[in-house]
This record gives sequence, structure tokens and C-alpha cells, in this order.
Amino acid sequence: MIGRAAGRPVFVLFGSSIVQYSFSNGGWGATLADIYARKDSAVQPSLVIVYFGGNDSIAAHPSGLGPHVPLEEYINNMKKIAEHLKSLSDKTRVIFLSCPPLNEETLRKSTSTALSEIVRTNETCRLYSEACISVCKEMDLKCVDLWNAIQKRDDWATACFTDGLHLSEEGSNLVVEEILRVLKDDAAEWGLHWKAMPTEFDEDSPYDLVASSGQSTINPSQWTFHRKIQWD
Repeated sequence: MIGRAAGRPVFVLFGSSIVQYSFSNGGWGATLADIYARKDSAVQPSLVIVYFGGNDSIAAHPSGLGPHVPLEEYINNMKKIAEHLKSLSDKTRVIFLSCPPLNEETLRKSTSTALSEIVRTNETCRLYSEACISVCKEMDLKCVDLWNAIQKRDDWATACFTDGLHLSEEGSNLVVEEILRVLKDDAAEWGLHWKAMPTEFDEDSPYDLVASSGQSTINPSQWTFHRKIQWD
């Protein structure tokens, strides 16, 4: 299209089940996809969002099986991921999400042995969260501190999770809010805040809905009333 960017922005979400489930039950991935619908961007991918730490922080099993990754190894792994992403392009932006908190009581009471038998504490989540933040500071990358951001809400332990571990719609909304804050704060340099990006097919058209005057049409390209939250 003449006068337009190359295409829609591609956001890559890279991580474990917190990312996998982000498109279910009002998840943060689905919300970002909605917010960025019909937006244009010249860089592909425009943004990579990385999340690891939750499974890594699970206590080591005596058998040696399981997802546990020692803290120092986790730090080295995150550095390798960061180095790889930074090497891809000087225009692709990267945001890391730190390990969120969890509701230990809900996990222990879970009827699913896959959750109730997990040896994982909020304290270990904090350690892995702080490690992720430190890596990002060292490597000059943006990081969302989920461990602290989620716990700012008084009822976080019950409202922000579906099972004590995975994020509910309320928890996901906090993730979206924090990601958008980073994108807005760096809008001048990154150009990835949704309000600052061109909208596809935003021209007035005689085929849009007719206005009450009957003399013109209503351009719906910027409508956001369908969203439960009017994102900034």
C-alpha cells in the first residue's frame, strides 16, 4: 500500500505455559492481539516478549527428573536467550517478563496432583524474578517485574490466578497494563505503542454506517468500545 508501512506488527511471545495459556480465558496474549488489530509496522518481528522462570524455580526432584533449573544455570540461560535476540536485529525490541508470584495454599489444595505435588514457593519465585531483572539490567533490556506488579493488588492471591499458578483474566490484565506501560514509555524510540501506530484501512468510506444526520458516514476504524478495559 502506498504511504503505508510494510505490514502488521509481529509480536513473538516466547515462554512456558504462562505464555501458552495467554490466549485462553481473557489472557494477556489475546488482549494484546486485540489492541494491536489493524496496526501497521515496518519491522518484523517488531517485538519479542520472553517469559521463563516459573517451571525453572520448582524444587529439584530426588530422581533428577522434572523442570527444575538451578538459579545460576537459569541466569546463564536467560543471558543466552537475550544475546541471541539482540543479535537478530537492532530494530526488533525485546521485553522480558519476570517470574510472577503464586498462591501456595491454592496449589497445595489442588485436586490435580500435577499441581498439588509441585514443590514451589513464592520465595523461590522472588529469587528467579530478581535474577531475571538483574540480567535485563546488565544487558540493557526492558523487563516487567511481574512478582511485584501483581502483588500490588490487595486480593492478588485469589483474583489473579485460575489455579494458584496460571493467570486469570484479572492477572492477565495486569500483565497487559505493564507491557503497555513499557511500550508507552519508549514510544518515541520504539514506535510500538498502539495509539502511535498507523491504522490499516482507516479512510472514510461511503460504505461505513450512516450517521444520524443521514448526510455522512461514521468511521469505525478507531472504535474501542467493545473492550472491557479502555487501555492507555
